Amino acid sequence: MHPKNDAQKRPSNRPVYLALVALTIIFSGLLLTGCKSEYEQLVERELASGERHDSLFFGLYLGMTADSFYKHCWKLNKTQKFKQGQFNTSVEYTMDEFEHPAVMNFYPTFNDEGVVAEMPVMFNYKGWAPWNKELWADSLVLKVKDLMEKWYGPGFIEMTHPEKGTRYVKVDGNRRIILWAVDEQYVKALYSDLTRIKKESEKDTQKRSSKSAKENQPKDG
Repeated sequence: MHPKNDAQKRPSNRPVYLALVALTIIFSGLLLTGCKSEYEQLVERELASGERHDSLFFGLYLGMTADSFYKHCWKLNKTQKFKQGQFNTSVEYTMDEFEHPAVMNFYPTFNDEGVVAEMPVMFNYKGWAPWNKELWADSLVLKVKDLMEKWYGPGFIEMTHPEKGTRYVKVDGNRRIILWAVDEQYVKALYSDLTRIKKESEKDTQKRSSKSAKENQPKDG
């Protein structure tokens, strides 16, 4: 009999190696997922859904042209639902949704295409006073959050920043709503179209890359 060579004697390590590779890939995926915040995972999931939620309030919507916005507001102004807001730079709506009278002032941010890309909104109680803690923003922000959950459905997540404080965030497809107490009197909501933000970010990245490539080109001579 001829003795078996070493290759025949030793069992193959290939299955073990493949198993280790598979475990490494799985672990890396879990690690990467674990590093992402709840907010980042929420944004990724909603954008990946491909759903669009452009509705804002009172017939206004993300992507609305400036001309359509002004016409719509003028129409509601004639019905006295809207009026000219603070410092003549916003639209004001008097709210009766809360126990105490409140107002919301808003005016959109139009992008280069002339459509609504973001909608900042400020809320405050009409009777706010430094000595009336019941009408401070820290209680109003919770009232606004409850109202928005009636408008758009539940799903706000609470986020705490060491410097910026508490934020309430809701993402539905492309629409993101961030809500927070600005100070003792005012609550702010910011509606944004994440697909437009992503598009603008990608454009900026391409411009920077193109500029960097041109600057790094070898000069003649």
